[in-house]
Amino acid sequence: MDSYTAIVERCPDTGLFVGYIPGFPGAHSQGETLEELNANLREVVTLILEDGPPDMAGEFVGTQVVVVA
Repeated sequence: MDSYTAIVERCPDTGLFVGYIPGFPGAHSQGETLEELNANLREVVTLILEDGPPDMAGEFVGTQVVVVA
C-alpha cells in the first residue's frame, strides 16, 4: 500500500476543494467535501497506476511559512 501527500485548496469561485499530488503527473481532482476529494484522488491515482508507476517529476518535501514584512 502506497501513500501520497496531496495539496488541497478551496476554489474561491466554485467553493470546491481542489487537490493535486506534487510531482505525480495527472494526479489532480476536486470534490464538494474533503472526503469526496480524497475518494476522487484515490480513483485517479488507481487509474494512473494501472499503466505502471509514473515517472515522478519531483518529491514532496514539505511546506514553509513565508513571512513578508
